[in-house]
Amino acid sequence: MTPPRVCALAGGVGAAKMLRGVVQVVEPSSVTAIVNTGDDVTLHGLHVSPDLDTITYTLANAVNPDTGWGLMGETWNAMAALDRYGAALQQNLTWFRLGDQDLATHLYRTQRLRDGLTLGEVTGEITRAWGLQLHLLPVTDDPLETRVTVAGEGEIGFQEYFVGRQHNVTVESVRFAGADASRPAPGVLDAIAEADIVVICPSNPIVSIGPPLAVPGVRDAFAARRASSVAISPIVAGLALKGPADRMLRELGHDASVVGVARLYRDLAATLVIDEADRDLAGAVQDAGMRCVVAPTVMRTPQDAAALARVALAAANSSL
Repeated sequence: MTPPRVCALAGGVGAAKMLRGVVQVVEPSSVTAIVNTGDDVTLHGLHVSPDLDTITYTLANAVNPDTGWGLMGETWNAMAALDRYGAALQQNLTWFRLGDQDLATHLYRTQRLRDGLTLGEVTGEITRAWGLQLHLLPVTDDPLETRVTVAGEGEIGFQEYFVGRQHNVTVESVRFAGADASRPAPGVLDAIAEADIVVICPSNPIVSIGPPLAVPGVRDAFAARRASSVAISPIVAGLALKGPADRMLRELGHDASVVGVARLYRDLAATLVIDEADRDLAGAVQDAGMRCVVAPTVMRTPQDAAALARVALAAANSSL
């Protein structure tokens, strides 16, 4: 029997865990993940793609299990050496820390981009080097940058907000610089249109899912697949499991609950999977315009991720 083709919209640690579950329950080569690149940043002259790398390392079983990003067994010799120069300049040059092994990925990506390859082509080379069979597609090969306006400071880059300020400042607005001039990367729109099942991973709706949807044509492509799409809430009992999604939703005027998530996604997916902790809000999710499925959504282990993937894929099938 031909395995179902799955297309996932992904960004961040929650998406990486979800995809780790998906590739356990369907043929990995039938899975395409369209990945946020709004977090990408140039550091020390290197092109860093945090979401693409977190997904790659997680699916290769090489991710740091304590952080959910970076590589296990990492060393930090390059950063320690860089601190010496920072001290001489009285500057913090290592506010965004890159491990020695991780640096190899960024060195390789940057060189291949300078060789004339697109980000999508380089991503394919990197995932193949890690032995992955699923297809990782950056949402665009063009520049796309999430910019955050924070109280008292004005607009800063996403990594300055997330890492530099430890996302401990109030967000007043978010914009996606370069989105209007960008185009979907080759294969993105086809992957959405040809999938049997579309999954919106449990990622921050504003800064992980928002940037890909801002690329012209991408939101419309997902909306056209609404009937066969399922989203997994990144909010559990009013809180984000990791990162600032709950606070960011509140600060930007949204309801930081599964109901708020449903209001954001109701035009994109027919079904929302929510955690058992939010069972009492299932009716409100349905009133907001989405079919609701209640299941354990906290992915502490690969087995948890596989179980959630089975629930999500079955939910998308039953909504057809």
